[in-house]
Amino acid sequence: MGALPFDLMSPLVRFWYRNGMSKQIAVRLSDELVAFVDELVDSGAERSRAAVVSRALTRERRRAIAARDAEILSRTGPDLELQGLAEHAVELRSDLA
Repeated sequence: MGALPFDLMSPLVRFWYRNGMSKQIAVRLSDELVAFVDELVDSGAERSRAAVVSRALTRERRRAIAARDAEILSRTGPDLELQGLAEHAVELRSDLA
């Protein structure tokens, strides 16, 4: 199979970079945290160090968003239209803990 014509490759490359690429960064961690991350990878619980860090940051982002939303709701008071949804959401499983 030959190379794609430029007019077809360009949209595919743009799609890939927008939806599938990641950036590599350097992060300093304590020896204790590195040992913990390595234990998770070595046990098979995670596939890589990057996966551990990504999952932790995803959880932290969700926690920060939830805290921001809770703070907004505490200032504005209850929303009767959303009360049923809130009661339902409390019963759902959460992996934020």
